[in-house]
Amino acid sequence: MTIRRLVKTSIAGLSAHKSRSLLTILGIVIGVAAIIIIMSLGEGARGLILGQIQSIGSKVIAIIPGREPQGPTDILATFTDSLKQNDLDALQNRNNVPYAAQVMPVVFGSESAAYGNETYRPTILGVTDFFSEIYDVYPEKGRVFTPEESRNYADVAVIGSKVEEELFGNQDALGKRIRIKGKNLRVVGIIGKTGQLSFLNFDEAVFVPYTTAQQYIFGIKYFHRIVVEATSEEKVAEVVEDIERTLRAQHNITNPEKDDFSVQTQEEAMQTVSTILSAFTLFLASVAAISLLVGGIGIMNIMLVSVTERTREIGLRKALGATNRNILSQFLLEAVILTAVGGAIGIAIGGGISFLVSLVISNIYGISWKFVLPVSAVLLGMGISSAIGLIFGIYPARQASQKSPIEALRYE
Repeated sequence: MTIRRLVKTSIAGLSAHKSRSLLTILGIVIGVAAIIIIMSLGEGARGLILGQIQSIGSKVIAIIPGREPQGPTDILATFTDSLKQNDLDALQNRNNVPYAAQVMPVVFGSESAAYGNETYRPTILGVTDFFSEIYDVYPEKGRVFTPEESRNYADVAVIGSKVEEELFGNQDALGKRIRIKGKNLRVVGIIGKTGQLSFLNFDEAVFVPYTTAQQYIFGIKYFHRIVVEATSEEKVAEVVEDIERTLRAQHNITNPEKDDFSVQTQEEAMQTVSTILSAFTLFLASVAAISLLVGGIGIMNIMLVSVTERTREIGLRKALGATNRNILSQFLLEAVILTAVGGAIGIAIGGGISFLVSLVISNIYGISWKFVLPVSAVLLGMGISSAIGLIFGIYPARQASQKSPIEALRYE
């Protein structure tokens, strides 16, 4: 039997029961669509996050308290108070880190802010004026607080557009005072609508001098982060070495494996985030692929029913000269066609849903989320669906090919 004739016969067999064929491939459609959606949105999320990290600049280095996690048991070790004022002073000393252009301590948390009878809970960041330069975000109205205000525990704040809207409505917030943890802070700057940048929504944030945040808002004597900018990209590696040497000397650490801090460049952060997102996406896609297994079992069940219903047809074809190989090939091809069609439909549906989700996220939430349909996801969807057709189609096809033509013709 020629391949063309085999395909034509298989399609004719499936077309005889259109409704059953459509219901049979439903599990495949759902499974493949789920894989496409997960992998597409995963790629979109990775592109967004990596883009935001990259936007900070390759010269920026983050110092994080606690040892770098090597596994799940080390996560709690990152929540420490190992970065303090004497560490900041040592890092700002040019003799210790000669190629550090800027050193900025960071403390952060969430507290309620109030103006009159209105309240809102923004993200509070205690920083220096350098935060504007790092993120390339400057007040639309007013100014950033000065280095002198940071040193002198000044009661000033720069707020995001959402904070202004929630607390002041249509009023101009500039010059007015908001109350956070009993401390009245004068609004000296208002950042225009900016949205999400590097894990932080600037519209929903309040920036205050780090000294003010430590003393009056959070009541702590340590830093959650210290951010260092190198004088040039070429000096980043040298700055990292200087930072590590300085902090080890400060903390009396002689064995690097005992570090109570970790130093991370933007390149390392991108690699870490990319690895985590890829692993997470693959895990979710694997979970979604379980539904394909269910779909495969359904196909095997329906094909077995089809073999029983078409027993006389099988006997007649064998009586007319069809070989066991011909019968096996026909029923196996029918299973593959079912799963391949289901895979194609699943890819189309999954791609369409992913596009709509990307569109909604971009337009409603103002996030620069790009629609991505990875070729690997398409190939994976088609490959798995076709493989399932082969695997779960072999048994019914073999059952059909082994039928005796005489007994099949006698079958009622």
